[in-house]
Amino acid sequence: MSSQNQNKPPRAVIEHMVREQVYNEMGLSLPSSSKAPNGLVVNVSARHAHLTEEAVEALFGKGHKLTPGKWLYQEGAYAAKESVTLIGPRSRVISNLRILGPARDLNQVELAFTDAISLGFDIPIRMSGDVAGTPGCMLMGPNGYYKMDEGVIRAQPHVHMHPNDAQFYGVEHLDKMQLKVHSPCSITFDDLVVRVHESFNLEAHIDTDEGNACGLTPKTFCELIKK
Repeated sequence: MSSQNQNKPPRAVIEHMVREQVYNEMGLSLPSSSKAPNGLVVNVSARHAHLTEEAVEALFGKGHKLTPGKWLYQEGAYAAKESVTLIGPRSRVISNLRILGPARDLNQVELAFTDAISLGFDIPIRMSGDVAGTPGCMLMGPNGYYKMDEGVIRAQPHVHMHPNDAQFYGVEHLDKMQLKVHSPCSITFDDLVVRVHESFNLEAHIDTDEGNACGLTPKTFCELIKK
């Protein structure tokens, strides 16, 4: 990660300051969850692919490595400059499907529900990595095709947490929480799965359909609630 990015305030801090200013102008006080050790970031995760090194080489050429294009909120994760074309069951395609790096030990494509309908997929809601029995697809890159026998899913809404965050909220790895989105179209997600790891920053992920449904913006206040 570049030194320029490292010197920027964390996005959670910036969003907390924005929310605090908005609430002050409205004559309101921030809810108690804002006193958590780390500010919560809720991001919309657009459709994307995670690929193995084997798949990357098949699609882009032998020895090819993914090129970081944009660093994401989780440490070491990035949106690659490379993208692929996904071919669905009805021979309909999604062009420029973004690849997220670094390369993984399994292939996985994450789509929103409307993406799946358009392409002709019947996909289950799964946690990342749980791809057994899921539909496959064909990917096309500048160097050729790569067939995935399985791995197309709709991602389960989830929240990444450092152990300190998990201790504050009183939850453990794979527990479920509620995510309440305070917006003109307020929604509470009831089954947000907790993922805990020492490398994680506090960040919830929902897909594009879910983000549009609740009108999520950078100024939207969101809170985690223990079930």
